[in-house]
Amino acid sequence: MLIRAQSTNIRTSPRKLRLVADLVRPLSLDEALVTLKHIRKRAALPLGKTLRQAQANAVSNFNLPKDKLTIKTIEINVGPVYKRGRAVSKGRGHSIKKRTSHIKVVLEGNGPKSKS
Repeated sequence: MLIRAQSTNIRTSPRKLRLVADLVRPLSLDEALVTLKHIRKRAALPLGKTLRQAQANAVSNFNLPKDKLTIKTIEINVGPVYKRGRAVSKGRGHSIKKRTSHIKVVLEGNGPKSKS
């Protein structure tokens, strides 16, 4: 069973999020959450929130136990780019691109837990 969660328009560049996502992709879900909690990168916060959201979806919507969940995929996609300008000398302006990201997490779970 596949459980999905996504976060859109995260105000962090995709490149910075991919660096953190590459660290936690091979880990189990519990190890990934602990790693994201202790990593000193700003991109770890939205990625951790999305993983916890997927875990909560699996537990509440599909009655899956937390310890049976594994990370299948983590995708970091490019979101809209906010274009701003900065005034510089001689009446010119330089463009500033404020990049955003979309995070998509897919977890894999083994069957529902028994009601006994």
